[in-house]
Amino acid sequence: TVAAANGSAGDVQRFVTGSDISADWWTLFHSTALNELIDLSLANNHDFKAAQAALSVARETVLAQRGVYYPSVAGSFSATRQRQSGQIAPTLNSNAFLYDLFTPQLSISYVPDVFGLNRRTVESVQAQEQEVRFQMIAVYTTLTANVVVTAIQSASLQMQIDVTRQLIDSNAGNLKILQYQFEKGYASRLDVAAQESQLAQMAATLPPLVKQLAQLHDLLASLTGRFPNQAIPEKFDLASLHLPQDLPVSLPSALVAQRPDVLQAEANLHDASAKIGIATANRLPNIVLTANAGSSAAAMSQLFTSGTGFWGLGAEVTAPIFQGGTLLHQERAAKAAYVQALEQYRSTVLTAFQNVADTLTA
Repeated sequence: TVAAANGSAGDVQRFVTGSDISADWWTLFHSTALNELIDLSLANNHDFKAAQAALSVARETVLAQRGVYYPSVAGSFSATRQRQSGQIAPTLNSNAFLYDLFTPQLSISYVPDVFGLNRRTVESVQAQEQEVRFQMIAVYTTLTANVVVTAIQSASLQMQIDVTRQLIDSNAGNLKILQYQFEKGYASRLDVAAQESQLAQMAATLPPLVKQLAQLHDLLASLTGRFPNQAIPEKFDLASLHLPQDLPVSLPSALVAQRPDVLQAEANLHDASAKIGIATANRLPNIVLTANAGSSAAAMSQLFTSGTGFWGLGAEVTAPIFQGGTLLHQERAAKAAYVQALEQYRSTVLTAFQNVADTLTA
């Protein structure tokens, strides 16, 4: 435990080993104004909205790609009127050269995933969805942290400005007293000059504080999706914040394992691995099964009657024979990209351990 601070909001704090930090960690300050400010930023911040939209795009892409597991079914209907040349045999049994032709047809095709092309493709887009998901979580974490830090800094600056103005007023009052004493002969000009210098020095510290506070207000407006000239309705001071009584302390490895940047790098590595399987499968044969059935007649009323139906079944196998080395080098590029993603993952983990160690030390 640590010593209690003076005031109702400074209760004794204690470290809780092995405890995790909640996603809404700012609620530990028990500030209604701060909670409302966070809610406002999560609802209006455009970077966070863009990250949410990107996740929706990635999720729909995964669902779309999963369609390769199922047969493709298409229906068609054609209606034509045509005249056959008299130099060749008539098309219809009626020997008519001028006729109408109506053909409804159902076509089915299916690509068996013999060499894992479909499976690795779906796996790749799923890994990409995870990348985007962890990007959104990183935006969420950064946004909430920036809002809390900016709000606390602005509250602190406001108190500094208030105290500075009080000191300026106090020094101005002292200067008036010294000037009066100087006029009456009870103080020297040196005393008055010293007080004037002290007042000027104190007054000079005020404009930088006002400037910094204005910049923080602009930043807070931007984080909450507002223009700088739009006031933030939620206002609070440092006295409204309560220090958390229970401070969670996790192992560095546990903190690193849940960092969005590490998880995103891991998902990127998974994506690179799946793309090796895609490049390998592209060098192997591809099998397509097809089927079609329908009816063709010279009149709508004759459709689907005896003798008008037709159907067909087929299988097609295609295999690359010579592509000028394109597929081979694409596979080698995918393997090199995997090594790149692996080293980036290791670098991200090392940086994360460094950040966590620095933070725990602080």
